[in-house]
Amino acid sequence: MQNTEQRTATVLIARQGELLGAVGPFTASSPYWAQVGEVVRAASEAAGVPVALLRMLSVTGGETGSCGDVVYLAEALERPAELPAAVPGAPAVPRDGHPLRLPWASADGLRAEWAWADGELAALGRPRSGPVEQVRSWNLSALSRFPTASGPVWLKSTPPFAVAEAEVIARVGEADPGLVPRVLAADGRRMLLDDVPGVDCWGLPEDGMLGVLDRWAAVQAATAADGPGGLTDRSPAALASLFPELVERLRPELTAEEYGRALSLAGRLPELAGELADCGLPLTLVHGDFHPGNWRWDGERAVVLDFSDAVWSHPALDGLRPAPFLSPERGAEVRARWAAAWQALVPGCDPLRALQPAAPLMHVHFAVRYQEFLDGIEPSERPYHAGDPVAELRRALRKADPES
Repeated sequence: MQNTEQRTATVLIARQGELLGAVGPFTASSPYWAQVGEVVRAASEAAGVPVALLRMLSVTGGETGSCGDVVYLAEALERPAELPAAVPGAPAVPRDGHPLRLPWASADGLRAEWAWADGELAALGRPRSGPVEQVRSWNLSALSRFPTASGPVWLKSTPPFAVAEAEVIARVGEADPGLVPRVLAADGRRMLLDDVPGVDCWGLPEDGMLGVLDRWAAVQAATAADGPGGLTDRSPAALASLFPELVERLRPELTAEEYGRALSLAGRLPELAGELADCGLPLTLVHGDFHPGNWRWDGERAVVLDFSDAVWSHPALDGLRPAPFLSPERGAEVRARWAAAWQALVPGCDPLRALQPAAPLMHVHFAVRYQEFLDGIEPSERPYHAGDPVAELRRALRKADPES
């Protein structure tokens, strides 16, 4: 029977290219496939040796990255004395690497990521004081905790289709150093971050946290004059040019009526871009996923995390992003505070009016971005994002024509 209410995890154990057997299934308290910490701990205990999780091989049931029966592959860091045989019907583990496999999804690649972190920590005088703890691992990032005598340090690695996050953090930090985590070392798309105390702000538990809206708007206003730099252009005009090709790629997933409406929206996007420009807000650095789960709060200090989707676009995309994660009342409060911040920064602008044409464009942006994810990952990882581009396209259609 397919499990659709919770996540169970079966872990195939390999060592130096040899498949040794399997452990599990385990029932995980977190339903999310990418949250691997408890799976690693359970698999290590069952195998009798420490293991490092590499990647998801398959999932049955579940949806939107959660629940179902998941099969993972892990590398034994020591050779176990004995393991149960591999699970009947489990997917075969290919001997050769897939060309889109990410570094942390292979045993040698993960060892290289951890070795780089250990070398940087030693150079900083903060050598690791215990085992590495894997926290999250999937096609968009790998996050591991490195204990040190002076507090934990986090290794974050991101894929080629992500922005070089440390560069964005440095750019934001020039405008507001306290709004970003401290980068201890960086090398391309991997970086070491100092620990950020506090809690993620799902539901915005404290009114003081709302100050992040004022500060983020101020950062965006300050960085607008600097131009895109290395950021991908996802301005309204750029999205208008990208959307027609995406519509054709997604046509097999659309009904004839949806396809016609998508073509109509494609024709309207330049007009929506013009409406946004008339609202008076500048193009700038956009976080790309500016929701409360990416804000951290310790009761006094707010820090914004996870800049891997940062682009050059319209700030209304960030202004709209918190709403789906909040109650309607709280969402209205956040929207009003965001608008007031921009009105103070750019006298004469009309932020609230900008949110209307920006709404379908935000979902066009997400549709384009999800398709980039699918184009950049190996087949076993596609369940994380399959169906997301067309789902976002449909949301764009609803926002563009709410009466239909």
